Amino acid sequence: MAGSTLASPSAEPVVVPAKTSAAVSPGRETWRRFRRHRLAMASSVVLAILVLGVVIGPWLWPIAINDIDFSAQLQTPSWAHPFGTDDLGQDILARMIYGGRISLAVGLAAMFVATFVGVVVGALAGMSRRYVDSFLMWVTDLFLSLPQLPLLLLVIYLFREQLKAAFGVEGGVFVLIVIVIGGLKWMPVARLVRAQFMSLREKEFVEAARAQGATKFRQMVHHILPNALGPVIVAATIEVSSAIIAESTLSFLGLGFPPDIPTWGRLLFDAKDHLDSAPHWALFPGAAIFLTVLSINFIGDGLRDALDPRRVI
Repeated sequence: MAGSTLASPSAEPVVVPAKTSAAVSPGRETWRRFRRHRLAMASSVVLAILVLGVVIGPWLWPIAINDIDFSAQLQTPSWAHPFGTDDLGQDILARMIYGGRISLAVGLAAMFVATFVGVVVGALAGMSRRYVDSFLMWVTDLFLSLPQLPLLLLVIYLFREQLKAAFGVEGGVFVLIVIVIGGLKWMPVARLVRAQFMSLREKEFVEAARAQGATKFRQMVHHILPNALGPVIVAATIEVSSAIIAESTLSFLGLGFPPDIPTWGRLLFDAKDHLDSAPHWALFPGAAIFLTVLSINFIGDGLRDALDPRRVI
């Protein structure tokens, strides 16, 4: 009709939902933070190369560790012997590959022993409020005050022959060294776990679990321990390097594995009388110990930064 106006329908505003970023899991966030620690990433690569070298090395370098060649005594590194030979003409590279598996296995096994004992003692002390806490911390301080190297030597001297008879020569020494090193390295982990438990047991989520009737064991295992694992993981990495150094020290003193089992420490012990004529004999196992311990320490630093929510990375 003339003169009439057509009312246009009112357009309703179109609401576009805001684009939300996908939630990042704690594991991926930890990995992202760890990757930004350059020294930790480089150390992870170095440690992975060392581990792969000792694991697949026998297939890539199939030379027996006990092959004796008197015509090749104390040879410097060459194509035939990349790391040189010892005073019996034995290939040092083959012996380092074999000994690396033992040194790394001792470090990891002793770390598990020390971490398990430390977590158990620290958790019991952190959840107790009176006499149990005082007694456990007294025991921890007692072990911390003991001189570790003389005690290591004494225990090995007293029990080495019995364990050799029970588990064999190599197995008995392995069990003894792991138990002794792990049994004398749990104290820092226990003190750390106790401090974490004493802090977390007063948090709101633990109070809520306690109000719902959760037992102390359930509070420890399901609520407090998962939140205290970050510092424990960092401490465990440090224990690996400490155990490797302790095993190397015992082998260097001639109280570790027998002479026919060439751990990295044992290679250093055998090379000490030939440092002037054959420095390569001590250089390569010493460098392997140095790189392994340094890499594990840097990885521990990276894990500490990645697991610390207060640090901005």
